[in-house]
Amino acid sequence: MAAQTDTPSRKREPRPKKDPALRNKMYKYRLYPTRKQADTLEWILRRCKEIYNAALQERTEAYRMCGVSVTYDMQAAQLPAIKEDRPEFQAIYSQVLQDVLQRMKKAMDTFFRRVTNGETPGYPRYKSNSRYHSFTYPQGGYDILGVPSSLKKNGKKTGKLALSKIGHIKMVVHRPIKGTIKTCTINHEGDQWYACLSVDYRFDASQAFHPSTEQVGIDVGITNYAVLSNGEVIENPRISRATEEKIKAAHRQLAPRKQGSHRCNRAKRELTRLYRKTRHRRQDFLHKAARRLVNQYGTLVFEDLQIMNMSARPQPKKDEATGAFLPNGAAAKGGLNKSIRDAAWGTFTRLCASKAEEAGCTVAKVAPHHTSQICSGCGAMVPKDLSVRWHSCPTCRAELDRDENAARTILARYLHPETPLVHPKKKASRRSKNASDGAGRVPQEFEVVQATPDSCRSPQL
Repeated sequence: MAAQTDTPSRKREPRPKKDPALRNKMYKYRLYPTRKQADTLEWILRRCKEIYNAALQERTEAYRMCGVSVTYDMQAAQLPAIKEDRPEFQAIYSQVLQDVLQRMKKAMDTFFRRVTNGETPGYPRYKSNSRYHSFTYPQGGYDILGVPSSLKKNGKKTGKLALSKIGHIKMVVHRPIKGTIKTCTINHEGDQWYACLSVDYRFDASQAFHPSTEQVGIDVGITNYAVLSNGEVIENPRISRATEEKIKAAHRQLAPRKQGSHRCNRAKRELTRLYRKTRHRRQDFLHKAARRLVNQYGTLVFEDLQIMNMSARPQPKKDEATGAFLPNGAAAKGGLNKSIRDAAWGTFTRLCASKAEEAGCTVAKVAPHHTSQICSGCGAMVPKDLSVRWHSCPTCRAELDRDENAARTILARYLHPETPLVHPKKKASRRSKNASDGAGRVPQEFEVVQATPDSCRSPQL
């Protein structure tokens, strides 16, 4: 026997470190395909949906029947054989089909991660035509041509998006692209098509400088969308409430129609249009409000709100004697929850944080406890219900709007984090006849806190 020689094992090269100055941004542009191009895009979506469902079925059946876990590499190796058996798949760019299998891999990885963490798993589901809306060119196969080729009266620049095996599609570029394009995703929203370009660009946060040093606390709400500590008010546009009746009418029109009929599809397109218009109006308002605040102020201070807990449905109440369920205010809470979700406070805060990073602005969050109850002038606790919209402090005689008082308290909590909070020993249980005594409440007994220059703050904060 020939002597066996030990071959040195290959060492895995270390993964390159991520550049801290590298940022990622998504640009979304409207596409205007011809009727033939739109039919081709819809046909590709249906074929991608077919590959996705087949990959999910193969993974499910292989594990159920043989206990074998199918991987991405095993399924990607079958694509050439699929193209030979189904020649129509040769009309689709190869990396588009590979990206479909990558989506399947990510869905399964997310499922197993939730199982490992003890969360609600949610097994990946089969996709119908109405649930599969996009396909992606992960590396190449696309190019942007002729930007700007013409300038319209409304200032929008038009060009062409060249897609492999599809053609050149008209695209409106409403803002220039800065950076290196990494991926291109074609998204179908109702009867409209969009190109979503993922771009990498370099940005050094240490070089960002904001011209303003003004600090402002922001209290978000329902009556007014946001009230600033300097008294400025941002009105709540109530986007969903403005189109709520039209959406209800569209649902009523869709309900009796036969599934799959032309009249049903027409009603679906109208309903999709209303939802898309509502979503775009909300995004437009949030982006403009966030940009204005970031450009005007150097520091923005928000409350660290638990929005999921605030919009949770109330727990049922059960009569211990009879076992019947008692009224728990679910109807009124449902209306409040709808207004909270319509306001999109979390999205607004995230937009402010992302825009502030490039503008050299600071965004901070503080504890939200008792910001509406604590007086911004003296730090005393002044309990009041949500129906009371005016803050009247019996200690320092401060008189101002409830939301403005909360915004000042938020800013003071950021400026003086070491200041102790005042907590009531006993909660009042009955109304006071004297409305001027602490926002319509009976004076309560409070813990004594030693007054310091930091804790005795002026109402003109």
